[in-house]
Amino acid sequence: MALPRFQYHEPTSLAEACQMIQEYGETAALLAGGTDLLVKMKNRELRPQNIVSLVELEEIKQISVTGRHTSIGACCTISQIADSEAIRSVFPALSSGAEHLGSPAVRNLGTIGGNVVTASPAADLPPALAAYGTKARLKQGEQERFLSLDQIFRGPGATHIRKDEILADLHLKKPPKCSGAGFFKLGHRNALQCSIINGACYIALDPQTGKIEKARIILGAVAPTLVRASSAEKLLMGEKPGKELFLEAGMAAVGDCNPIDDLRGSAEYRRDMIQVLTSRTLHTSLNEIRKSIART
Repeated sequence: MALPRFQYHEPTSLAEACQMIQEYGETAALLAGGTDLLVKMKNRELRPQNIVSLVELEEIKQISVTGRHTSIGACCTISQIADSEAIRSVFPALSSGAEHLGSPAVRNLGTIGGNVVTASPAADLPPALAAYGTKARLKQGEQERFLSLDQIFRGPGATHIRKDEILADLHLKKPPKCSGAGFFKLGHRNALQCSIINGACYIALDPQTGKIEKARIILGAVAPTLVRASSAEKLLMGEKPGKELFLEAGMAAVGDCNPIDDLRGSAEYRRDMIQVLTSRTLHTSLNEIRKSIART
């Protein structure tokens, strides 16, 4: 099916792209990888009159590490993130999420910014990004503001990013030494799968006592937006990590979400798998800590 007619614009800077978005307003759509936008246009779900391409904006296509701070440009491809040693060595849960996303063709085209702004409840990168406490930098002309990942989403396909704003990059701080994170994804097959559930867990230990001093458990595909399993996190705080504690946290996480029945799986199945995979991924996080300590 042919695409509907539109005007194509190719700005050469982020500032120029911001200007175009303000000028064309509701008639404009941003193009990065196009893996979501072009499909929706072909299906006549979207009919933008103006396409503003971000493809040539090198300033938002880079992974930059400065001290303990990592910046990932919104137009970095999923493959770029999956292949990055800088990401894999410091943010393994994010690297794992990228490796499990779609097919090689999708990973080569799709971008991290697109995976965020499409606001799919089953998107693979937002859980890990939220688990690491990532902040998104949003540009509006000369102005900018930052939103944490768990503040961005309003519902399926809906975010708190304004129409005249562009997601420029994502900012992560290097986790402390005694911390670790893991990602999980459950689907019906090993490639091109849409998650039945997914999620990420992060824990940080007090180096003196070995007790958990910080925990984030983020669940995807179990509600209209990402779910932060606050009850499970609270249960972990101040406790020594271990098998029984992680089993209890997995059970608590079930009560923090509201999965539905659909073609991919029943709500009951999702709840059972949340319990199992949350517990398992907390073990993954703990093993990451042990590996990090062993390397020093």
